[in-house]
Amino acid sequence: MSSKDISSLQTGLGGKVVLVTGGSSGIGKSAAIEFAQNGCKLAIVGRNKDALKDTANICMSHGVPEAEILEIIADLEKDDDCKRVVSEAIEKFEQLDVLVNGAGSLVTGGIETLSVEDYDKQMNLNCRSIYIVTQAAIPFLKASKGSIVNVSSVTGLRSFPNVISYCMSKAALDQFTRCVALELASVPVRCNAVNPGVIETNVHKRAGMSDEAYEKFLEHSRATHALGRVGGPDEVAKAIVFLASNELSGFMTGATLPVDGGRGIMCPR
Repeated sequence: MSSKDISSLQTGLGGKVVLVTGGSSGIGKSAAIEFAQNGCKLAIVGRNKDALKDTANICMSHGVPEAEILEIIADLEKDDDCKRVVSEAIEKFEQLDVLVNGAGSLVTGGIETLSVEDYDKQMNLNCRSIYIVTQAAIPFLKASKGSIVNVSSVTGLRSFPNVISYCMSKAALDQFTRCVALELASVPVRCNAVNPGVIETNVHKRAGMSDEAYEKFLEHSRATHALGRVGGPDEVAKAIVFLASNELSGFMTGATLPVDGGRGIMCPR
């Protein structure tokens, strides 16, 4: 028996259909790969065709047949694309067992500097798109008694300056997680979130941070995380799989799970 077979037996996820948004980079990409290692069928969503293909190729290298991976190019700032990613996944696999809302962005700026346009852009991707995708997926998750995992942030639990819209969007996502968990508990469909601390992805550079500034930020972050380091996307991905699995976390719903190296319990410094 292969290690993948053992993993899928432990999680109960083997053969399940998983839809991962934000699957072309960062935590979403790592989540897709982790589900692949657990024998899942995958619908992965992203805006960058080449990056999405790279995720698919890595998933195939872990034993997922090409016929069991669907790449969906979409811009989740568009309502129609949010609905389309679910319909394409259902058209391909005829079921949906797990939804991972991993797409998101980081917009920097404080109350005196952030434009309303950038505020709207942040909230549209980090909140509105998740609302629409989840709403479209619920009938199919009900049918499978599936689960939802949202990728939130330590900023949903703690406040930080100069990223006001990002903090607001993640706090809203945490509340969304709890509300959906209560509304779907009787079905039962579980809904949980992971709340990462600083994770080495490209999200900060995409937000405009230079290479030099990013290195300084990572160095400083070693002091702001109790474990003395930042995290890797694979570490968050394992927590996502844990929350997705009815075998491993079947009595958890509405949880916002810190995967933050202790960042959320540290005093400011």
